[in-house]
Amino acid sequence: MKRFFDILVSLFGIILLSPLMIVIALWIKLNSKGPVFFKQERVGKDNMLFNILKFRTMVVDAEKSGFYTAENDSRITKPGNFLRKTSLDELPQLFNILKGEMSVIGPRPTLKYQVDEYTDFQKRRMEVRPGVTGWAQVNGRNSLSWPERIKLDVWYVDNLSFPLDMKILWKTLFVWLRGEGVYAEKEKFIIGNDDEKL
Repeated sequence: MKRFFDILVSLFGIILLSPLMIVIALWIKLNSKGPVFFKQERVGKDNMLFNILKFRTMVVDAEKSGFYTAENDSRITKPGNFLRKTSLDELPQLFNILKGEMSVIGPRPTLKYQVDEYTDFQKRRMEVRPGVTGWAQVNGRNSLSWPERIKLDVWYVDNLSFPLDMKILWKTLFVWLRGEGVYAEKEKFIIGNDDEKL
């Protein structure tokens, strides 16, 4: 049921939102040099490597000068600032969902260097497909410390159900409308932290 729901949502989303995605792509292309999409290798279910897709919100090669991103980071482009605040930079992940690399709901996908540092407990978050939104995202998002996020992610794995996914989807709407937790505090951005925005 979860995979069927993912396919329906991603297909419907791609069809419905394709005009918006085209407009965003043109805005990015006209505003700064570089590709429309930001691709980064992440680790998914059962340690499967895949390239996560996002609309590019920063200057090219911004990650070379550090992973932490502050709200007023000079590397963020004008379109990028808007896309981050509205989370519209995440829209291309609909294609990751359709391909089966991600789910609508699940723990956020992490970088390989982070996974290499995981304890056995932390590795349990890899038992399900990573998601665009999840239990940790609707219960604090980037305001949470890394240990807090991990506990919420593992709790989700242990309590996975379709009704829970629907609850998370509903709560995500209110988190999105309020624009909560887009940026993490620097002291909470440590190795093992889930960099959601770069």
